[in-house]
Amino acid sequence: MTYPQINPVALDLGFLQIHWYGLMYVFGFLGGYWLARRRIQAGRFPMDANALSDFVGWVAIGVILGGRLGYVLFYQLERTIADPLSALAIWEGGMSFHGGLLGVIGLTWWFAKKHQIAPLVLGDALAPLVPIGLALGRLGNFIGSELWGRTTTLPWGMVFPNGGPLPRHPSQLYEFALEGVVLFVVLHVYARTPRRAGQVTGLFLIGYGVFRFAVEFVREPDAHLGFVWLDWVTMGQLLTVPMMLIGLWLFVRKGNLHASVS
Repeated sequence: MTYPQINPVALDLGFLQIHWYGLMYVFGFLGGYWLARRRIQAGRFPMDANALSDFVGWVAIGVILGGRLGYVLFYQLERTIADPLSALAIWEGGMSFHGGLLGVIGLTWWFAKKHQIAPLVLGDALAPLVPIGLALGRLGNFIGSELWGRTTTLPWGMVFPNGGPLPRHPSQLYEFALEGVVLFVVLHVYARTPRRAGQVTGLFLIGYGVFRFAVEFVREPDAHLGFVWLDWVTMGQLLTVPMMLIGLWLFVRKGNLHASVS
C-alpha cells in the first residue's frame, strides 16, 4: 500500500510550527472531557462539572510530565545519567505511554483523596475515556511517520519516508485499532452494568497490556535499545507485564459493586 504523504506540520506560522502529533494530544483531552461531561449530565461520573475542569488539567500534567520522565528513564537512561540536562530536550521528541500512565495514576489518586472520592471509583470512571487519547496518539505517530513496524511482505505493508526502502507493518494503525477502537468498545460495554471497584480499571490494564504486547511482535524495536531480553522481548513488552499483573489483581479482587460509569 502507498503511505499517504501527510505533512506532519499541521500549521506553520514561521516562528512556530504546530505538529499533528501535538494536536492529537489536544483532541484527545477534548474528546475525553466532552464524554466525561456527558457522563456527569447522566449522573454516571463521580464529580461535578467544576471538579472535572480541574481534574482534566491535572490529568494533562500527569500525561506530559509522566510521559517525558518515563521516556528518559525507560528508554534513555544511560544518556540521562551521562547528561541530565538532556531530559529537558523535549524538542527532540520522546514520550512514554507507561510513564504517562504512572503520572496520571499518581495525580488521580491524589485528586480523589483531596475531593473525598474513592480512588478506584474515579479510576473506573476515567479508564473508558483513555482509549480516545490512545487512538488519536497513534494516528499522530502514523502521520509523523514514526514508530513504524518491522519489514513485511503482506499486501498492506507500507514504505515509510524514513523507514528505508522496504515495506513495513503500519503498526501505528494496528495500535489505533486495538488500543483505541477495540479497547474503547470493550470498556464501555463492560462498564454498562455495576462492577466491583477497580474492575473496569483492571480490564483496561489487561486489555492495553495484551494488545501492546501483541503488536510489539511486528513493531520495530527502538534502534538504540533493540531487544532487551532473550533476543525477542522489547522494552514495550517488558513494561506491559506489571500492567497486566496489576490489572488481573484488580479484576479478580473482592469488593463492593458500584454504579456503572458508561
